[in-house]
Amino acid sequence: MLKWDGHTHTKYCYHGSNAEEEMYLDSAIRQGFERFSLTEHPPLPAGWIADEALFRELAMPEEELALYMEYAQRMKQKYEGKIEVLVGLELDYLHGRTSFMDRLVDRWQDRLEDAVISVHYLPGAGGMRCIDFTADDFRQGLLAHYGSMNAVVDEYFNHVEAAIAWAQHLPIARKRLGHIDLIGKFRLALPPFDETAWRRRLESLLSRIKAAGIGIDVNTAGLRVATCGKPYVPEWFLQRCREQGIELVFGSDAHKPEHAGAGWEWFEGRICGSSGSDG
Repeated sequence: MLKWDGHTHTKYCYHGSNAEEEMYLDSAIRQGFERFSLTEHPPLPAGWIADEALFRELAMPEEELALYMEYAQRMKQKYEGKIEVLVGLELDYLHGRTSFMDRLVDRWQDRLEDAVISVHYLPGAGGMRCIDFTADDFRQGLLAHYGSMNAVVDEYFNHVEAAIAWAQHLPIARKRLGHIDLIGKFRLALPPFDETAWRRRLESLLSRIKAAGIGIDVNTAGLRVATCGKPYVPEWFLQRCREQGIELVFGSDAHKPEHAGAGWEWFEGRICGSSGSDG
């Protein structure tokens, strides 16, 4: 099984670390990783969310995207022969604004070797809201807006379905759905939701993911979040993906060097013997 961390961030993430990429890559090499994807957040449309201070933390300004791409390419060349570095992005599904991200992909598709497609935003109080900022913000911006956790979860999966349909047509060879259960990041701090309905929605995604030819980011960052305590993909879902031949790729979602590769043991223990993360 290829030892690959397929979801990581860089100094161009303004809610992460300003550490240089060598610190991440050197750590990955020490841990025996063979492949390492750089999947930074690309720019967002101006005014995408109303909170200007938060907006500045979410993604790089558009004028920095070229600098990031150059930086990632430089790391790829520097570490050639030591570890395979893939130049990529974590592309947001932007409800009603997919053309913005399409334009960025069109501009850089000749350089993009990898992509994680994620849902971080839902319509809420006052406009688009982050689903993963804070539990208090979730309560105020989403729970109060939709009226129940069941309604928020249902709308989240509506957006995941739309993200899968959008991702299917992206001209990038490697692509997978990011942290499919991110809606559970604050599960221990928020009211419970109907787990039968939640599981039904997840199960319904399998045929869509398979048809779209995209993989799953087995994102272990939730293990590091006190209000979650588990990866952002259920174990039973991994088994169903394996049964259907859906690619499973480990993702630490590292936002600082010490998180590179974090959670690999959990992934390996559940996927050992599968070819799901090769290629």
